[in-house]
Amino acid sequence: MPHFRYGKMFLCSLLAILHLVTQQVLIGTSETWLKVSLKHSGSLFMYAGHEGGAYAKNSFGNVYTAVGVFVLGRMFHEAWGAEAIRKQAEFNEFLEKNHMCISMELVTAVLGDHGQRPIDDYVVVTAVTELGSGKPKFFSTPELIAFCRKWRLPTNHVWLFSTRKSATSFFAAYDALCEEGTATPVCKALDEVADISVPGSKDHIKVQGEILEGLVARIVSRDSSNHMGEVLREFPPPPMDGIVHDLGPSLREICAANRSDEKQQIQALLQHAGTSLCPSFCDWFGNGAVGIHFRNADRSVLSKFLQVHPADFSTTKLQEMIRLMRQRHFGVAFKCYCNFHKIDSLSSDDLHFKMVIHVHNDSVFRRYQQEMRRNRGLWPLYRGFFVDIDMFKLNKEKAAELVKDSNMLLKNINGSDVSSSVSDGLADEDANLMVKLKFLTYKLRTFLIRNGLSILFKDGPSAYKTYYLRQMKNWGTSTVKQKELSKMLDEWAVYIRRKCGNRPLSSSTYLNEAEPFLEQYAKRSPQNQALIGSAGSLVSTENFLAIIDGGRDEEGDLHLDEEVIPLQPTPSAIDTVPKDEGLIVFFPGIPGCAKSALCKEILNTPGGLGDDRPIQSLMGDLIKGRYWQKVIDERKKKTSVITLADKNAPNEEVWKLIEDMCRSTKASAVPVVPDSEGTDSNPFSLDALAVFIFRVLQRANHPGNLDKASPNAGYVLLMFYHLYEGKNRKEFETELFERFGALVKMPLLKPDRNPLPEPVKVILEEGISLFRLHTDRYGRYKTEPSKGSYAKEWAQWEKRLREVLFDNADYLNSIQIPFDIAVKQVIEQLKDVAKGEHKTPETEKRKFGNIVFAAVTMPVKEINCLLNEITEKEPKVKDFLRDKDLENNLRKAHVTLAHKRSHGVTAVASYGIFEKQNVPVDVTALLFSDKSAALEVRLGSVNGEKISSKNEWPHVTLWTAAGVPPKEANALPQLLTEGKASRVEIEPPTTIAGVMDFY
Repeated sequence: MPHFRYGKMFLCSLLAILHLVTQQVLIGTSETWLKVSLKHSGSLFMYAGHEGGAYAKNSFGNVYTAVGVFVLGRMFHEAWGAEAIRKQAEFNEFLEKNHMCISMELVTAVLGDHGQRPIDDYVVVTAVTELGSGKPKFFSTPELIAFCRKWRLPTNHVWLFSTRKSATSFFAAYDALCEEGTATPVCKALDEVADISVPGSKDHIKVQGEILEGLVARIVSRDSSNHMGEVLREFPPPPMDGIVHDLGPSLREICAANRSDEKQQIQALLQHAGTSLCPSFCDWFGNGAVGIHFRNADRSVLSKFLQVHPADFSTTKLQEMIRLMRQRHFGVAFKCYCNFHKIDSLSSDDLHFKMVIHVHNDSVFRRYQQEMRRNRGLWPLYRGFFVDIDMFKLNKEKAAELVKDSNMLLKNINGSDVSSSVSDGLADEDANLMVKLKFLTYKLRTFLIRNGLSILFKDGPSAYKTYYLRQMKNWGTSTVKQKELSKMLDEWAVYIRRKCGNRPLSSSTYLNEAEPFLEQYAKRSPQNQALIGSAGSLVSTENFLAIIDGGRDEEGDLHLDEEVIPLQPTPSAIDTVPKDEGLIVFFPGIPGCAKSALCKEILNTPGGLGDDRPIQSLMGDLIKGRYWQKVIDERKKKTSVITLADKNAPNEEVWKLIEDMCRSTKASAVPVVPDSEGTDSNPFSLDALAVFIFRVLQRANHPGNLDKASPNAGYVLLMFYHLYEGKNRKEFETELFERFGALVKMPLLKPDRNPLPEPVKVILEEGISLFRLHTDRYGRYKTEPSKGSYAKEWAQWEKRLREVLFDNADYLNSIQIPFDIAVKQVIEQLKDVAKGEHKTPETEKRKFGNIVFAAVTMPVKEINCLLNEITEKEPKVKDFLRDKDLENNLRKAHVTLAHKRSHGVTAVASYGIFEKQNVPVDVTALLFSDKSAALEVRLGSVNGEKISSKNEWPHVTLWTAAGVPPKEANALPQLLTEGKASRVEIEPPTTIAGVMDFY
């Protein structure tokens, strides 16, 4: 009986978790601590571990791996000097013995442009993991620093925030710097607000430059601060014994000398890395007579891997992860390669291979997170990792013993039953809570310039403008920066197309052109300099670029950054839709959502959608063959038509087709979705599902044969329902709006309805459970319910489903919004879309703004009431205010606390802990001159802490004369001493409550 064990897991403990959470503010309390570390611009992630000298970036045996191995080896020589080779061997032995993984970030200029070309090539350690106790143990931040300093490994700059005040100050500082932050001001601000700052081994400015990709923040244990202090005392920064030694040719010199042949590059890099890191070239070039083209293992090994008995607990959990991802049809690649290190080590009946597990889409992490909530014992999923797998045969006695040991381990690990143990599961959301915060100066280069090149050269400046405007809108970029960037990017588009002609600029070397352009643009004005951040330190790469132009990592992810949003082909929702363009109305819904009936009503509406464009409806049930291709063909005949795509469009694959169709047929698109509260993992509630099924079971002679005569109608509805699994309502609506710029909701259920009757809820939940059993065994679409092993259960459930729903027909009819009202509301929304006036409801997605100042927002109504009281008592005030009409002209009022330009970023950020808190404000006097008027104030306390303004004279500006800026009100006290202003005391002071806000 075959059994297997697998070797070390190579995991990234940093990047992957970022995709399990939405962006949100993380608050440090007395129970939790916030850790922030740098995210380097111009980097590629390298997941490193030791197995026969193999280090990898989501894979192995390619030029990317070879570069990583070389840089890692050079790092050892820099740190240890003459001791480097011995320390490399010692380090490798330590990793293997303790089943450890070192996750690193590789920053290099030789693998293609990414943000900003680094001045030097280097790595920093981002995580340390060990798999000695049967499950991954990630080192805490202090443990990581101690480990790295012991082995002289380079680390990131790390900041710890141990109080609520420092943590909120951090996020406020980021908000203040996110649109123009570069390395120097960002590091300075964080040093000032952090409780502990641990400088990185490499100075970002010296090895990288000023362009900073971003920050990674996560919650760590409350003991981290004390522990970090102990570590810093016990492990001072290690010496660099190899700096003065001759380290041989550099990475760039080696790549330049072998730039015509990638194989030669790899060989040269590995030879210079040394035998400690690379004792064999077989991962790159095969083993003897077995060439590189035979590295791929037979696809059947994955199936065998899932069928054999696990030899240990770790293997059991890995099988569980992979089975679930395959059963749920997650977008994950499982690539298997021969392990040439062990090809001759054991019996020919044994199988030895390396399996790369690579997650392609961010949505997979959200869906997997839902599974982790249902099964707390699941191990977490990461962006990319690989494992060594050995499958081997044993005699019956040994096999029985191994199975027994394995079963005992499953029951006893950590002293509890693994299947039910929450403590053993790694689905601890607090521990995994992380967020990546990027800076606009980096995103400008990577997303707006580099990732827009293909659109610019293929589809032209108009499509490029649509792309970059949508990107900035999705990021929540401030209006000022959007305007400045639009001007610059339009100029860039003209410049680069004129220079390159019809020959597209390579994304691998785009900085050759972009950096000189940005440098010249920045020189024109201080405003441009702030927009660009830093330019001019261009590092030439023509002579040492490692990759062959146009090449790709074999895992296909080199240029796919997780923050890239797919091309948005539609104009902004607030723009007027040109009448020579078409409109595609499509339906991300479920059968029974009334889309066909709605389409008929739209066709019969006098005047259509309010303009003269013709409307056509294409019903999916009446079209043979490929539906969406038919839509494209019809749209090409007349692009200005409004197309009603009467077919359910349930997933991202279809949405991408519609995006492509918009671009190719000159149209915009709008999704119409049934309104529903949704569940934690589905945008549609059980109430909505019950109504959809009930409607389908009332239909007769349906063109698609999905009606009351269909024996599997319930199954089909469940199948559609599960196509949306993995997104809650907010995520679903946000993604549609971000893709298409508009979202129309079709009213479905009455908000004041009674809860779903228990029998209806139970029958639906039974169907969902049965559907999961069926798809776990057969997969979706592959086996009809009437032909599988659950055929009897399906037949019984379909029968009971009809009985339960019709028994509750009065309820299901009563909770629905009348169809005529729903149609009217949808048509009105569609008319607004056609005019460019539609605005979708807020999705509550956090958007980082560019904070300029902190202030206490004051209620204008109460201020006007106070002024009326003063005018009744003081004739001179009444005379002064007579022609000012403040009741209508005073729209906003605030007390400035700190301004970014005047007082610094950290001064503004220090008020983060008070954001949205009520602040008592005592108004003590009114001061006015012929040019300005203001109320003098005294700020109170919040939660026992006194609020003070960085301004010498805290006040509320009420009025300034034409052409006089509001800041001139600061001069009123001085004008008063000069006899050029008047003062009216308010006795006793009037207290008005304001709210602390950032602007």
